[in-house]
Formats: sequence, C-alpha cells, structure tokens
Amino acid sequence: MTWMIAGIAALLLVLIGVIGYVKAPPDQAYIISGLRKKIIVGRASIRIPFLERLDKLSLKMISVDVKTGSFVPTAEYINITVDAAVKLKISTDPTLLSLAAQNFLNKNDQYIVAQVQDVLEGNMREIIGQMKLEEMVTNRKAFAEKVQENAVPDLRRMGLEIISFNVQSFSDQNGVINDLGIDNISQIKKKAAIAKAEADRDIAKAQARANEEANDARIASDTRIAEQNNSLRIREAELQKVSDVKKAEADAAYEIQKQEQRKTIEVTSSNADIARREKEAELAEREIALQEKRLDAQIKKKADALKYEAEKQAEAELVKRQREADAVKYEQEQEAAARKAIAEAEKYEQEQRAAGIRAVGEAEAEAIRAKAIAEAEGIDRKAEAMQKYGEAAVLEMAFKALPEIAAQVAAPLANVDKITMYGDGNNTRLVSDIVNTTTQVSEGMNQSLGIDLKSLILGFLGGKNLGMPAQETPSPRDDTDPAQQ
Repeated sequence: MTWMIAGIAALLLVLIGVIGYVKAPPDQAYIISGLRKKIIVGRASIRIPFLERLDKLSLKMISVDVKTGSFVPTAEYINITVDAAVKLKISTDPTLLSLAAQNFLNKNDQYIVAQVQDVLEGNMREIIGQMKLEEMVTNRKAFAEKVQENAVPDLRRMGLEIISFNVQSFSDQNGVINDLGIDNISQIKKKAAIAKAEADRDIAKAQARANEEANDARIASDTRIAEQNNSLRIREAELQKVSDVKKAEADAAYEIQKQEQRKTIEVTSSNADIARREKEAELAEREIALQEKRLDAQIKKKADALKYEAEKQAEAELVKRQREADAVKYEQEQEAAARKAIAEAEKYEQEQRAAGIRAVGEAEAEAIRAKAIAEAEGIDRKAEAMQKYGEAAVLEMAFKALPEIAAQVAAPLANVDKITMYGDGNNTRLVSDIVNTTTQVSEGMNQSLGIDLKSLILGFLGGKNLGMPAQETPSPRDDTDPAQQ
C-alpha cells in the first residue's frame, strides 16, 4: 500500500513537471495567457505547455528624476525650473496590474522611466502655473502633494502608483528667489533691530529699578547690620560674664574631676595590672594545656599509626595464611581427585579384564557345549548299542567325560595371572559360572539322549548305600576295535 501511494505521488510530480508548474515570487507578477488569462503574485499555478504563455512583470520600485527642461512661468509670471525625485511602482491591484501588463509587459525599467517622465513633467508644469513662487518655495510639501494628486489619474491609466514625490530644488532666471531671501533677511534684521532696541530699553529701565532697589536694600541692610552689631556686642558682654562664671566653675570642677580622674586612673591601672597578670597566668595555663593536648595528639596519632600498621600486618599475615591453607587444601583436593581417578581407572581396567575373561570362558564353554552336543548326537546314534550296557556303563562314560569337561571349562583360567573381584558374591559367582557350565553339559545329555545323568548318579549312589549288589555290566565296546566293527 505504501509503495502504491509513493508511486502515485511520483506520477503526480512528473505530471506537474510535464504540465508546467510555476510559482511567482512576491516582487514579480506572472501573467499566463493563451487558453486563459491569469495573473499570479506570490502564488503557484500550472501552465499548460504549448497552449499557454508565461510572461513576467517586475513589481520593484522605480526611481524617476523629474525636471522641467525649460523655464516655466508661475502664477506671477516668474520663470522657474523645478527638480524633483519620484518613487513609483507597478500596482498590485488586479485592474491596474492588467493595464500595466498591457503597457509595460517584457519592458525594462528604462522604458518605464522614459514613459513616466513626460507625464510627471507635464503635471508638474501645470501645478507651477497655478501657484505663486513664494508659496511653492515656502511650502514644498503642498506643491508636491498637488503634483502628485494631479499625476495620479494619468499614472493609474498606465497601471502605476506613486510611492513618494520629493522636490529637490527651485531656480529662476532673474534671481527672484534670492531677492525673496534678501527681503526676508532685511525684514528679519529690521525686526531683530527693533527687538534689540526694545530689549536695550527694557534692560536700562530694569537696570535703574534694580539700582534703586539695590540702594534701598543696601541702606536697610546697613541699618540692620548696625543694630545687629550693637545687639551682638551687648550679647557678647553678657555671654562673656556668663562665660567667666562658667569658666571658674569649670576650673574648679576640672580640678575636682582631675583628682577623681587620677584616682580612677590609678585604680584602673592597678586593676589593669592585676587583670594583665591574671590574663598572663591564664594564657600560660592555656599554653600548657595546649601543649599537653598537642603531645597527647602526637602520641595518640603515633599510637594509632602503630596500631594501624600492626592491624595491617596481622591482616596481611592472616591473608597469607589463609591463601597458604587454601593452596594446601587445593593441592590435597587435587591429589585426592587424582588418586580417585586412578582408582576408578584401575577398577574400570580390572572390570574390563574380568569381563574379557568371563567372555572368553563363556565362549569356550559354549564351544565345549557345542562339542558336547555334537558328541551327544553321535552318542544318540549309538544309544541302542549303549542301552545294553545298562546304567553302569553310562555312568562310567559320564564319569570319564566329566573330568575332561571340567578341565576344558577351567582351561582358560590357567592363562589368567590375577583376578581381582569387586563387590560381594563375585567369587561365588565365578565358581557358580564354572559349575553352571558343567551342569549345562549334563542338561544337554538329558535333552538330546534322554539320559538324566543326575538321576543315574543319585540312583547308583542310593542303591550302593542300601547294600544292593552291583549289576554286572558288560564292558563297553571299543569303537576302535576293528573286530567289533
């Protein structure tokens, strides 16, 4: 879904680029013409290629220097020239912008200036003919506003608007403007002289009044000064009298105070001496206490350092012993593990040897059993002949065969140097395996020939024990005898 949206967006961008996407800046007007007419400023739009045309129109300000090329008579018929600076631009009003496109499309600023200068100069000439020279010179703003108001309709028909209109200078042929200046200067000087004379008169009057007032003030001041001086001398005498009395009292009081002060000084000096000695004693005691504390601190610090050193040495010794004990323990554990591994290996080896011996014995016993079965089959063919011999002959044959069977079963054991048995009952089991092997032979005879060797032996032993006479049995036939065969 995302890829589909991205593809559609890319397709739209390609289509917009092919169709003709345009965006106008704020200081330019884009004019699209052809199938439709559209003017855009500071916005975006679409232009259809080959069917629509795109033109650009600058909206920047244009400076125009407007001068009257020749002298123009004023309302007083005084010939003058005027120099002015005008700022104007193409209007953004849709109606005026359309007119500007018709007049100045694809034109540069110089072309617009050339077209506007004539219009502005003509309007300025009209206003000059309507106003007096003094009025224009003294009120340039009014002159500029009138020219601007007069020129606006003409400029609007071109699609332009005036931003500012400033008059730079006025000049005339006969120096009237200078004469106006001289007259103004004379009037100003006259008014200044009159004002100065009046000012001087006022100053003289004010000076006379000031002198009179100053003399009155001086006489009154001198009178008041004399009165004040007389009062001052009387007051000084009274004050001198009071001062003498006060001085005598003060001298007496001074002597008394001096004695009291000296007494106080002596007492204070004695007290100060006592206090100084007490302070010195206190300072000595404090110095002794401080010295004791310093010594105690040094001794304690040294003791703490020795204690810390001893503790660290003890900790180091303890760590050393612990590490040595751990090392010994680790070596013992490794040695025990090694001995255990060796014992387990020896046990496994002996078990493997016993298993091999047992396997060899079982294999040889199986071979003997197979041989016995084969011989039993041969004996079975001779069963009829052997039956006439009776049980005694059979027993005799069995007794002769049993030692050989036992010898063959035990023969593999002769090759064994040593047998180590682990666990309870293993020796009994070995003997049991050998006996079982022999028993398997007797059971094979019972199964193949129908001769129960065990029953025959028990029967024979039982009859012998009861005192029964032994049955005569013929000697067994020797198969190797050629005459018997």
